[in-house]
Amino acid sequence: MASVVLRILRAACFVFMAVRSDGFSLATGPAAAAVPAAPVVVARRPGKLNLTAILEKVGQFNTYLSLLKSTQVGSQLINSQQQGLTLLAPPDAAFAALKPGTLNALTDQDKVALLQYHALPSYYTLGQLQTVSNPVRTAAPGNGLFGMNFSSIGNNVNVSTGIVKAAISGPVYSQSPVAVYTVDKVLLPLGIFGPKPPAAAPAPEAGGPMIPPTVSPSSDGSASTTSGCGSRFVLSNGVTLALAVLSVGFVASL
Repeated sequence: MASVVLRILRAACFVFMAVRSDGFSLATGPAAAAVPAAPVVVARRPGKLNLTAILEKVGQFNTYLSLLKSTQVGSQLINSQQQGLTLLAPPDAAFAALKPGTLNALTDQDKVALLQYHALPSYYTLGQLQTVSNPVRTAAPGNGLFGMNFSSIGNNVNVSTGIVKAAISGPVYSQSPVAVYTVDKVLLPLGIFGPKPPAAAPAPEAGGPMIPPTVSPSSDGSASTTSGCGSRFVLSNGVTLALAVLSVGFVASL
């Protein structure tokens, strides 16, 4: 009996050693391996969208692209798109419909402001443009003179600058944070194409010349002369009547 128990103990010891060496467990199968720590995922900002490549692919924005490149506004918009950007792009037909010489009459600063005016510094879907609170701020500097108003009739969205009203179609591209739409007219802001305030009259210079006397005819044909000092002389039949001198002579004769 003792030998049987001894054999059982030896067998149990053998099984135990086999589990330690082979990594197997009679109860659970393969021994559980150590679980590595989960990797830390770092959120990566999406790359900047190539706006010019999108417009070039469509193939009807040549004039708009040329202006974006010559003024370097295109680079500014690409650098600012991470905060949200909605681009209202006029096609070549819209620029062709402008009055001849409109663009050539603009200064370089006005051209930059015009292109910035076609960009909204936020991402808008067409549905959001239908219900947005007006006026909407644009990327152009200035407040009321560079804002725009949006309206909708059914599913159609229009934009008004105070000078022109254009229809929006598209989108050419729409994926947050960037949307690009087509407008059928060049958007002319009040800040550039609105009525200009009248020029202020120049202020008189200090120490300027004395105001010359003015002569005006009287009812009896004589003329009265008034100087800037307020002295008044009456001319009649070519003789100067000096009342003060006559008064002195009268007193001297007494």
